[in-house]
Amino acid sequence: MFGSLKALPADPILGLLAKYREDSNSQKIDLGVGVYKNEAGHTAVLDCVKRAEKHRNDTEDSKVYIGPTGSPLFNDEMSKLIFGHHKVLIENRARTISTPGGTGSLRVAAEFIKSCKAGATIWVSNPTWANHTGLFEAAGLTVKTYPYYDYENKTLDFDGMLAALKEVSSDDAVLLHACCHNPSGMDLNNEQWQQVVEVAKGIGFLPVLDMAYQGFGKGLDEDAYGLRLMAENVKEMIVCSSCSKNFGLYRERIGGFTLIGETPLSADIANSVVLSVVRGIYSMPPAHGAALVETILSSDELRTQWHAELKVMRDRINGNRQLLVDKLVENGVTRDFSFIARQSGMFSFLGISPEQVQQLQDEYSIYMVGSSRMSIAGIANSNVDYLAQSIAKIL
Repeated sequence: MFGSLKALPADPILGLLAKYREDSNSQKIDLGVGVYKNEAGHTAVLDCVKRAEKHRNDTEDSKVYIGPTGSPLFNDEMSKLIFGHHKVLIENRARTISTPGGTGSLRVAAEFIKSCKAGATIWVSNPTWANHTGLFEAAGLTVKTYPYYDYENKTLDFDGMLAALKEVSSDDAVLLHACCHNPSGMDLNNEQWQQVVEVAKGIGFLPVLDMAYQGFGKGLDEDAYGLRLMAENVKEMIVCSSCSKNFGLYRERIGGFTLIGETPLSADIANSVVLSVVRGIYSMPPAHGAALVETILSSDELRTQWHAELKVMRDRINGNRQLLVDKLVENGVTRDFSFIARQSGMFSFLGISPEQVQQLQDEYSIYMVGSSRMSIAGIANSNVDYLAQSIAKIL
């Protein structure tokens, strides 16, 4: 049976990482992989996570399955983190389960949407996270795109986005990045969110909010503004969340899937279908990462420590944006790169050609995706001068 198979190309980002590791240049810079790195280029375990792990090791007395919904405490704490003091929680219309990372949550969402309507269409931004399309198509959904990023002007194509959303069918789903858009770094402002919410409310399509970076943009509550506004105005909604970035729990694979129903009863019915989907994919979610998150969020002391550590990561990323812009100016670059400082989150398009991206890699050992999407966390005080000088040379 295997004889009919043909090898598929490696994921471009993973392939880029392999090339970076093989590069012997002592000045090499990795701007490809989308994980947070500190000033030393290391993705360290948060101190609050270490303390939660010690508590976990001291108190865990069984490795028995935790059930398809995951830990009730994790689900409750994640719901409060996502929504705050929101009417959907007061009205008992939200149902949250734990999933194997944000990716697992998105796959559950895709299979659930298919259960609601076979062959359903889901609209994603152009561009969007590279794995979105594959996840949705693997579940049998039709994927279409709406305009989002204006590559020429390095800004949000909001008029194009809004016009496209007004043409979406009421029985379609629309994926929206809650904050820190991946890969463009260009987010909706509050006024733009209000307009998008009005369109969603008027048409009645299903909003699917992907929130992988809560707390990495402006703050935990600020980054959830659009999501909470949407939840306040629509009858049904899905949220796919991740704890990989803001808790640094990448390899623990812990995320959440949340649905909002029109009533508590409709939420219960929908949740029963979600659990059937879960049973057919992975049966039971992993427990360790969820235990760490719930321990942190349910402890005043650990939650305060987490807020402080999250602020350090957020401030470093935002600072790196302005730092790179300033260094490019110092090195005589006349092209306007100020848009980088106005964006949010881990990523930005540098806005150079694929040929120039390849030149940076071949001649200067600077690695980024061919679209010029770069991971801002890969910038450091120790490499930003070399990075800016190299960009100036290829320009």
